[in-house]
Amino acid sequence: MTATVPEARADQPAERKDTAERLLRSSAELSFDPTTQVDWETPLDRTKHGMSPEWSSLYGTAYWDELTEEQRTELTRHEAASVASTGIWFEMILQQMMLRDFYAKDPTDPSFQWALTEIADECRHSIMFARGSAKLGAPAYVPKRSTIELGRLFKTTASGEAAYASILVAEEVLDVMQRDWMRDERVVPFVRTVSNIHVVEESRHMKFAREETREHLQRAGRMRRQFNAFYVSAAAYFIVSSMWNEKVYENVGLDRERALREAKANEHHKALLRSSCAGLMEFLSSCGLLTKPALYFYRRANLI
Repeated sequence: MTATVPEARADQPAERKDTAERLLRSSAELSFDPTTQVDWETPLDRTKHGMSPEWSSLYGTAYWDELTEEQRTELTRHEAASVASTGIWFEMILQQMMLRDFYAKDPTDPSFQWALTEIADECRHSIMFARGSAKLGAPAYVPKRSTIELGRLFKTTASGEAAYASILVAEEVLDVMQRDWMRDERVVPFVRTVSNIHVVEESRHMKFAREETREHLQRAGRMRRQFNAFYVSAAAYFIVSSMWNEKVYENVGLDRERALREAKANEHHKALLRSSCAGLMEFLSSCGLLTKPALYFYRRANLI
């Protein structure tokens, strides 16, 4: 049965309403239910990785070369759980920003209905990531307390292009990672399924975030654009730096200080992050959001 897409009003921007209508149709045609479409019952295969090993923070280091294959797979499972936990944290921020943006707006607007559809997707994704982390045998890798409080401030104050550009940053980085994971037969099968679901559904979210960023920037003056460019870059730094929780190393029996030292100096991992963000940086630059002050945080996060 095909869902009916609401007819947009003539006073809504044509490109914006067309995008929302297409996204609603796409969601009606291709969405997933992780509770039934992910294999939660098959016992975890501990010979498989939690992520493509090349995405491990230690891959390419002397420490990685010293690890047994069992230690490597255990490390990547915990790292995948850490990335998922950060995803849950930001998805909760995302949902609050979108709800605030569309609060008391016209419910007949296709964009309003798409926003609620996206929030419903994110709720399912967060549950999926939570179940996935548990199945990987990892604890909850929540960000540092200072980062949590900064996130609380950000979700309360970020609006317009700041909200949607930050959503885009978080989703694009994770999207590139998971495109590798979902095709990699070395990765445990249920993580590949989770990654595929997230990639398919997040592609719609990223399209909307790009359109909303452009739309809001049409009303932005120079000072607002400069401030929000910096604000988004700071959010990007805290999001990406939280993905690989430092507690991962000791939880898998590694020397925490050595692992942190080698991970911080890992040029392979830095290059991987930079390559994953090439398209994102091009978009931000085209929107005037890649300012000199913003570059400080993007470089610090190894995104450029």
